[in-house]
Amino acid sequence: MADFTTVRSMMFVPANLRRRWERAHTRGADVLIVDLEDGVGVPDKPEARTMVGDAVDFLVGEGARVVVRINAPWLMAIEDLKVAVRPGVSALMVPKVEDAGRLAALAQIVGEHEAERGLPKGAIAFIVMIESPLALEHLGEIADAPRVAGLTLGTEDFSLSMGVAPTADVLDHPARLIALVTKARGIAGFAVPTSIMGIDEPEVFGAAARRARAMGLNGGACADPRQVTEANAAFSPSTEEIAEAHAVLAAWEAGGGQGVVRYGARILDVPVVLLAERTLAQARALGF
Repeated sequence: MADFTTVRSMMFVPANLRRRWERAHTRGADVLIVDLEDGVGVPDKPEARTMVGDAVDFLVGEGARVVVRINAPWLMAIEDLKVAVRPGVSALMVPKVEDAGRLAALAQIVGEHEAERGLPKGAIAFIVMIESPLALEHLGEIADAPRVAGLTLGTEDFSLSMGVAPTADVLDHPARLIALVTKARGIAGFAVPTSIMGIDEPEVFGAAARRARAMGLNGGACADPRQVTEANAAFSPSTEEIAEAHAVLAAWEAGGGQGVVRYGARILDVPVVLLAERTLAQARALGF
């Protein structure tokens, strides 16, 4: 199954807007989400489905990593899967999931499409959108369902389900739960606990992304290239963090590499050293 734990930014691009997806690969996102759900009006969904193949093939040809977001209602979802399960698609983003049973059923349908199209079994992973309090109650079961490679917080719909605006007061708690559940399973956790619709306030998005990284999350979904820039910066090790990690490892080695070692005003032990090694591994994975 695909690994999404190094993904910092995922940008939505409507499947029916060719002018948008033809330049989406230049925006710097780690993953592009070809959207059939909220980014496409109901009257436009049939046309959008006819364009998914072209969008995926074009973006993959440009070196992009591609996910397709399907719709939640079953009849729509079944139609979406007919076009979304195809070579080049790394995962399906599944919205409004509230229990693992839905994912088990979707996994069976996806498996049939994979077999029919000559794709390896399990080629298509799921990134599951958590968008209601009921989903939080079943978070562990959802994360353990077939094909799940990551969980992401749908900030607007989650806030709507609570009857409040998408602010830190309501979004920080589910973001922390997603971080805990995904880290426990070694899968990706995506959440920027602020409104994704504030595209003219990238600094607000960036501050929320930095808070999310401090919670242990991997990245977040973006609606605008300016948010992509903020997410990539927030979820990457900074120059200072990389330098500090090198210094910690050098001090540890100089001090004998066991027990505890004095480092300036700090004491180093194994967890501190392992965190420094993890920071450098992430930096290498990102090409820093």
